[in-house]
Formats: sequence, C-alpha cells, structure tokens
Amino acid sequence: MSQTKLSTTELKTWLEKETGSVLTPVQVKAQEHRDQARLALQNLTDASKTLLDTTQKEIDKRNMKVFNRARALNKLALLFIERGKKIKIPDQVSFDNLNVFAAETQKMLLVTEIDIKNWFPKISPFFIMDRRKFLTVYEKTKLTANALNDFLNKEYVKSKTLEKTFQLIAELQVFERQLEEMEAAKTTLEAERLHIEKEIANLEEQTDQVKGRAALEQVTRLNAETESLNIELKQALSHLQKPFLKMQALATSGGGGGITPDELKMIGLYMENPFEAVTAEKQGLPILTAILEKLTDLMAEDKLKLKPDKQRKAEQAIVEILRSDSLATMQTRSLEVSHCKEKLLVSEELEEAKKCLTLCQQQMETLKVRKGNVDTDENSKETQRQELLERVRGFKKTIESNVQSFMGKQILIR
Repeated sequence: MSQTKLSTTELKTWLEKETGSVLTPVQVKAQEHRDQARLALQNLTDASKTLLDTTQKEIDKRNMKVFNRARALNKLALLFIERGKKIKIPDQVSFDNLNVFAAETQKMLLVTEIDIKNWFPKISPFFIMDRRKFLTVYEKTKLTANALNDFLNKEYVKSKTLEKTFQLIAELQVFERQLEEMEAAKTTLEAERLHIEKEIANLEEQTDQVKGRAALEQVTRLNAETESLNIELKQALSHLQKPFLKMQALATSGGGGGITPDELKMIGLYMENPFEAVTAEKQGLPILTAILEKLTDLMAEDKLKLKPDKQRKAEQAIVEILRSDSLATMQTRSLEVSHCKEKLLVSEELEEAKKCLTLCQQQMETLKVRKGNVDTDENSKETQRQELLERVRGFKKTIESNVQSFMGKQILIR
C-alpha cells in the first residue's frame, strides 16, 4: 500500500478533500438536529411557563378548592423551567458535545416524566387543558430527543473518528506553533548564555590581570612569608606549649611564679600566633626572655608537675633559645616582613588594586547569578520542549492510525 507523506499544514486540506463528501453532510444534519432539539426544549419551557402563569392566577384568587393543587402544579412548573435552564446547548457541533447535550436532555425528560406520572393525577381534574398542552409538547420533545439519539448512534458515530481527527489536527497545529515559539526562546536563551559566558571569561582575565599587579603580588608574597615564619616559630617553641599552658593555669589560679599580666598575655600570644608575638616585642625579645627565665625556675621547683620527658625537652628548648640567636634572627625577619606589609597596606597602589578586585568580584557574582537564571530557564524550556515533542509524536501517530482505520489509507505526517 502506498504511503502519502504530508506536512501538518497540508494535512487538513488533504483530509477535507478526501472526506468532505462524508463528514460535511453529517455535520449539517447534526446542526439541524441540534436546532430542532433547541426549539423543542424552548417549546417545553414555554409550556411550563404557561402552567406557571395559570396556576399563579389561581393561587392569587385564594380559591381553597383549587389552591393546594394550583400551588403543587406551580412548584412543578417552576421545577421544569429550572431543569431546562441547566441544559447547555452547544454552539459548535461535534459528536462529543452533541452526545453530552443529548444525554443531559434525556436525563431531564426522564425525571420530568416521573414527576408527571406522580403529580398530574393528583392535580386532576383541574388545569386539564394546560396539562394536555404541556403533555403534547413534552411528547414532541421526547420524539425530537429520540431522533437526536438515533442520529448520534446510527449515523454520526460513523464519522466520530474522522471528526476527532480534524480536532486533533487543529490541536497538533497549535502544539507545533508552541514548539516553534519554544525553539525561538531557546535560541535566545542560548545566545544570552554564550554572551554571559564570554563576559565571565573576559572578567576572569581582567581579574587575573588585577591580581598580577605588583602591589597585590607583593601582598601575596608577604602573606606567604608571614605564614612560613609563623610555622618556623611554632616549631621552635613546640616543646614549650605544655609548659606555657601550665604557667597560664598557675598564674590564673594564683599559684605564684611572679608572672605579670603582660607576660601572661604574651604567653597566650606565643602559643597562638608567635609571629605576632615576636613583632610585638622589642629587639632581643625581652618579654620572652623573662618568661623563659621564670619558666626555668618553676620547673626547677617542680611547680608545673611536668612529666620528665616533657620537662627535659622544654629545658633543652629554653637553653637553645636563650643561648643562640635563632629566634632573634627570626624576629628580625618577621619585623622586616611586618614593616613591609604595613607600608604596603596603606599604599595608593594597593588601595586601587583592591577596589578593582572588589569591583571585578561583584561583577562576577552578578554574572554568575544571571547565568544561573539562564541555565534554569534553558533547562525548563528543554523539559517543556521534550514534553511537547512527545505530545506531537503521539498526536501524529493517532491521526495516522485514525486515517488508516477510517479511510484505509496510509499517511506519514512529516
């Protein structure tokens, strides 16, 4: 069997040409049945209004012989009118909405017939002419509704698949337009993302250039020297950590040792940040020397209660520090580094470099936020696009299958 390849835009025209002689007459007839049913329902409503008006007049007369039956029929007529109002008559005719309309009409007529059988005999012999007129209109409405049902089930149902196919084509065309709009939006987002990525790359290059300025490079170098000296000093004082802790505890608990508040503060600083401690001292480290001398006395008096091995190592470290100039040399180097940093930190060159770097970092954060938003939008659009593509594929397969089943022809929607 040959296969006809069609685009979505060609599909509707082709299908109309192939099936126009089948579907159009059925749809015209469907409109006629819809109009006849609408007229029948209107006539039924008018007949109900006649009952309502007639019974209201009798109610107003207060004739007790008729009053109760008039009031019952009045309520019944009002109920008939309200039921008729609830039925939605379709403006555009299709098998589905006409089928719903027919079902609602049949349901309304069925409950109305039950009311007629239950109440009309009780209202006799009053309002006989109006009731007969209503019953005549009601029966005609039933015949019209039955004719509509017969048409739906015997004739229109044969074209249901074809009609649904035209509806699917219309929806498919809407989806494809949405898909085109989504593709355009994705292209725009991609261009924006690439632009932002280029801006980020340029800004990173600019940041590297700023970081490469002499002042910032020098600060980086001095920070590295500071850290290196701090590590060296901690290593030199490593065996004094425990004794210093014991001295602090002794001094704060009032255990003596002659340690002054300034010395106590310096002990803590030497344990935490020896670089800062040696740069805070005068040349020759007089405070540290005094602390070490007092530490020697405390250990000799066994006031610190150190383990023999720790005390031996501490005593050796004190001898090395006091007799050699290793710490003095490190103090000199530390003071030079500290002085250079202080001088550099107040320089206009460094201040300008910092401002440039801060500005670059702020711009970078803004760009990264923008890129994150674009990435999120891109991902969302891609998810929507894939979902839409899946729906389009599903619609195409259904339309192709419908045409095959209804017409016996194979088509392929491009």
